[in-house]
Amino acid sequence: MLPLNFAVSDEDLIIRRIGGKPEVKKHLENLGFVPGSSIRVLNRVAGNLIVKVKESRIAINEEMANKIMV
Repeated sequence: MLPLNFAVSDEDLIIRRIGGKPEVKKHLENLGFVPGSSIRVLNRVAGNLIVKVKESRIAINEEMANKIMV
């Protein structure tokens, strides 16, 4: 298990765990980041990631990506 920041691009991954405070977890859950979901890193721009989750493309910053374990 490793943080999303260290995941290989263009590879299908499964979210294993979401860390952080309850409000951060809830925010990520509302965006579609839930354990067991499929995720793919599409691009990296200045430390930020563009990911595909549930047929949506979402940009998240490095801090948020560190809380998502795959």
